[in-house]
Amino acid sequence: MSKILVIEDERKIARFLELELRHEGYDVETAGDGRTGLERALEGSPDLLVLDLMLPELSGIEVCRRLRHESDVPIIMLTAKDDVSDKVMGLDMGADDYMTKPFAIEELLARIRVALRKPRAVKEAPAEAEICRIGQLSVNPANYEVRFGDELLQLTKKEYDLLYYLMTHRDRAVTRDELLENIWGYEYTGDTNVVDVYIRYLRHKIDERFGVKTIQTIRSVGYLFSYE
Repeated sequence: MSKILVIEDERKIARFLELELRHEGYDVETAGDGRTGLERALEGSPDLLVLDLMLPELSGIEVCRRLRHESDVPIIMLTAKDDVSDKVMGLDMGADDYMTKPFAIEELLARIRVALRKPRAVKEAPAEAEICRIGQLSVNPANYEVRFGDELLQLTKKEYDLLYYLMTHRDRAVTRDELLENIWGYEYTGDTNVVDVYIRYLRHKIDERFGVKTIQTIRSVGYLFSYE
């Protein structure tokens, strides 16, 4: 029986989720604030978290950030906010999925099943993995360093993962769905704009900064890495 921890400060929603998840056969524990939820997540070793974004004591973003230093447990973030920047922030902190209130319980249950059965796709690279170099741009999978020439670039983990995937699939158009599945590690069924946001981040940090063109948009398909 999989154990799910629900961290939600709205009692009616927390109780509703607890009843529905128990009905589906899950072992469920709840927490009403971020600090308590983080403690229970670290001590209780749940198989999955349903985590609200807006929480007292510690925000859902902070809970996610701290938890990712200790655990790779799947996290589905739940919030009333429907802004792409909130989605990006949650996913960048390590959340595996994102749902906006109000939500259909059937969809949440489906996403829980996917998250529980599918391992995270982006794994730690072995220390002996070779540095990927294209033009003046290089990525080192052993220590996650990205350099343009001799200059070290400051990228987030998701930005690094996206860049490394595109570079290792050079000169091939990759779809947004492929990127979501391989970078975020689950069968994402929601808004694909998060990929476009991260592409803009990479273009700003690399293309605009150094006057090169590395990531091309393939209309109606996705993106292609081709150093120019």
